[in-house]
Parts: sequence; structure tokens; C-alpha cells
Amino acid sequence: MKTILLLGAGKSATVLIDYLLKESEANKWKFIIADANKEQILLKIKNSRHAEAVQIDITNDKQREKIIQRAHVVISMMPPALHFSVAKDCVEYRKHLLTASYLDNNIKSLQDEIAQRKLLFICEIGLDPGIDHMSAMKIVNKIKTNGGSITSFKSHCGGLVAPESDNNPWHYKISWNPRNVVLAGNAGAEYKFNNTIEHKGYYELFKNCAQIDIEGLGKLAVYPNRDSLSYIPVYKLDKVETFIRTTLRYPSFCEGWDAIVQAGLTNEKDQINTHQLSFAKWSTHIVPFVNNSNKLMLQYLGLFDEAMVPATSKTSADILQHLLETKLAMLPTDKDMIVMLHEIEYCLAGKTHKIESSLIVKGEDNLRTAMATTVGLPLGIAAKLILNGEINLTGLHIPIIKEIYDPILKELESNNIRFTEKHL
Repeated sequence: MKTILLLGAGKSATVLIDYLLKESEANKWKFIIADANKEQILLKIKNSRHAEAVQIDITNDKQREKIIQRAHVVISMMPPALHFSVAKDCVEYRKHLLTASYLDNNIKSLQDEIAQRKLLFICEIGLDPGIDHMSAMKIVNKIKTNGGSITSFKSHCGGLVAPESDNNPWHYKISWNPRNVVLAGNAGAEYKFNNTIEHKGYYELFKNCAQIDIEGLGKLAVYPNRDSLSYIPVYKLDKVETFIRTTLRYPSFCEGWDAIVQAGLTNEKDQINTHQLSFAKWSTHIVPFVNNSNKLMLQYLGLFDEAMVPATSKTSADILQHLLETKLAMLPTDKDMIVMLHEIEYCLAGKTHKIESSLIVKGEDNLRTAMATTVGLPLGIAAKLILNGEINLTGLHIPIIKEIYDPILKELESNNIRFTEKHL
């Protein structure tokens, strides 16, 4: 019996589990879900005859190896730091692997072994990275096939709160890993703009963010996302004049977050003595950065409260994460929203053209979120296509080739995840 193994059953895996339960029942596959919290799995799989819940300590080599040996395709929804251990086991026991995380140097070091053993590893196959790659490359390759030459590539993506659930001054609620929100942008950013390589440090990233207009939503702020430069050769756009990947937020978020960053409140390396430490005392360093634009936001987050910080907190990042999870939590009926926009300029037959390709997806509630949908469905679809032999590749990939992105984008459209294109 063909078997899919999912490692990790947290909030972001809910829609993925729903999808694979349905496909496993239709195709008579075995679907194993392994997580430290077995009760969490059982709530999601209900009484499915084709699913099995397994409690596991993913850091325990023997437990991890034993469960991986049972699978044909492994999907890792674990924190990125744990992917390499999973990947090594998949190579050792000859299992295909899918992750939504960035392809790092550790996984790249396995490239030759993956190819030699005729395995298929696909990384960056979630939302961003993932759907952004697939949708962008479909446009890029079509322009090139028609003889066009791309001069500017801008790709924007953000997980936001839907307008109908937007009721706080941050215009933001947590729909994904809160630790990732705390640390977003801490490595700075590199990108290309008008043939100039630009570098932005962490303390510059949220200042005076540029804005773009999204039809139906109005102005959204953008800040550069990590290392855009490394994707120029990946996308085969070596002659492009501008290339940038950004994160989308409402403008007020960037104003408030800039103050938090400047005050050092995202630090995950400082050692905090929490004894009789109030939030107000902990956040003292933010006072010089408080102004009329951000004061209400910072108050709302609880930075000036006299309540004591959690005794379990070890660093500033821990304390800030607690506040985000407490103050910006999604309520059961809240909806989140994914917004993506590609802006691609190109020359064809001596004329300049521009394509804007946009995507807006709203979640159902705080469990089946737009984030969980857009991260989970590409992983689930890829697993199905591999088991059915419809993706018949080997080696280490990200989803930038037609054999991967065409069938996945087609099924995403059938699940109401479709882009709207404007030719300007």
C-alpha cells in the first residue's frame, strides 16, 4: 500500500491533512501523521480508516528513522532546523521528500546522493516560497517563449488579516508561526534595483516602507524579503535591471514594528532576568521611538503594561512572542487573507509591456486559514502527483520547472486559488 508520512500536525497543517485524508480514501493510500501531540492529530483525522496517528519525538533518531522507513513520500512540516535530519533519513531509506521551507546549504549537500538514488526532493513548495515561484515562472517562461526580454521583476506576498476581521490598530493577526513574525527581516535584505545592488540592514528594513496599490484593498506597504539576488540565476534573469521579492503588510504595521526593532525588543540572544520584571520595565528602550503614529499600537500590544512578563521567558524575543500570541491572536471566527502580486516588465518587438498578476485568498476561520490553505495544498498536491506517477522526476528541486508547476497550478485553480492578470 502506498504510504504518505506527514511530520508535524500543527495549525498550518490543518488544510493539508484535510486534503490528504480525502485523497488517501479515494486512492486507498495509507496516511501517517506523526507529531509530539497525538491528541492534536486525532482531532484532525477523526475516524478515518486510512489515517494513523503516531506520537513521536522528531529529535529521537530511532523514532524518526522507524517512522520514515514506512513511507513512500515524506512531507516535513517541522521547523526548518529539523529538516536536515529528516532529509538524511530519507536519503538513507530511499524516500521522496517535500518541504515548504527554503532550500539551505545542508540539504544542498545531499544533492548528489539524492540524484544517485533516483529520489525526488522538492523544497520551497508552499506559499512563499512556493506558489510565488510557480506562478512567476509560468509568466516568465511564457514571455521568454514569445521572444520577450524581462527588464524588471517584483514579487510581493503577505499573510494579512481579512478586512472583515480587522479590528486592531496593527491591522494584523497571527496566522502562522509567531516566532517567524518576531524574527522576520532580522537578516536584512539584498536586491537589485535599476541595475544597482542594494543592501538593507535590519534597522533600516521597516523605515519609510514603499507602498503599492492592491485593487479592492488600497495601499499596502512592502519591505524587501531576505536575499532576492540568489533567485536571479535560479529564475534565469541575469540581464534583469530590477529584481526584488518583498513582504506585504498594512502601512501602520511597519511604523509600529520599526520602533520595536529599533528598541531591540526582538532580540533572541539577550538573557532576561524575569524576576519582578514588568512589560513596561522590559520595554523601556522603546520610549525614544514612541510617537503619535505608533503610540496606540504599542499600547495595544501591552508594551507599557505593569503586569509581569512570563517567568518562562528567557529572551526579549520570548516576551515579544508572548505579547503577539496574546494580543494579536485570531479569534475562532476570524479570517486571514493571503495577498500576492507579481509586477513584471518586459520588452517585446521594441515595445515595453507590463504584467500584473495578483492573488487574494481568504481563510474560512482561524483553523482553515488562507495561510494553511496556500502552504498546505501545494505540498499535498505534489505528494499525490508523485504517488500517481504524474511528476516523474528525480533529484533536488524547487518548483520552477514546468513539469512541477503546471499540474500543481492547475489543481490549485480547481481549489479557487487562481491569479488575475492585467496586461498594461
